[in-house]
Amino acid sequence: MLKKLSLFLVILLTVTLSQKVLAHNTILLLGDSLSASYGMEEKQGWVYLLNQQLESEKATYRIKNASISGETTEGGLSRIDAILEQNKVDILLIELGGNDGLRGFPPKLIKNNLLQIISKAKAKNVQVLLSKVKIPPNYGPRYNQMFEQVFVDVAKQTDVTLLEFFIEKVATDPSMMQADGIHPNSKAQPILADEMKSMLDANI
Repeated sequence: MLKKLSLFLVILLTVTLSQKVLAHNTILLLGDSLSASYGMEEKQGWVYLLNQQLESEKATYRIKNASISGETTEGGLSRIDAILEQNKVDILLIELGGNDGLRGFPPKLIKNNLLQIISKAKAKNVQVLLSKVKIPPNYGPRYNQMFEQVFVDVAKQTDVTLLEFFIEKVATDPSMMQADGIHPNSKAQPILADEMKSMLDANI
């Protein structure tokens, strides 16, 4: 009887440890076309490439991609409740604002939307990471400065981690960009995956 009980406890302990090893944090990525494999197959995009690397390394986190091409902060705000309700989310990574800026939306509106998204996530005890976003300089120095300051102010006001703009290293290299000059091409995606991995590893 004691031998059977001991064997049962060993098996139970093994299963429990295995579950702990397999468990990982889910990062929910709320982004736009920069994270939605715009202009290429999904398997060419940086999110897919990074998840493949994380899987092979048995890393402690995986990314669930909820990015949509053309998404704005208002669109993200309209979706966040359902996303948090329907998914296991440990960390929310927000990569939104680019389309707002390209359309010349008021910085105050962008800020308010981001604040609400973060507030909803924090109410669910979800850690939040906010990515900086930059837009082309042709919108004028005043608007660009106000736009970029939004992300700094939101991060400070909500006490969340602010990540650097993850495409910045490739954005000024025409060979890494699609014809529109806004979206990185497939050649740039492994670089973006490495860039994002470095930032995530340092902040989670």
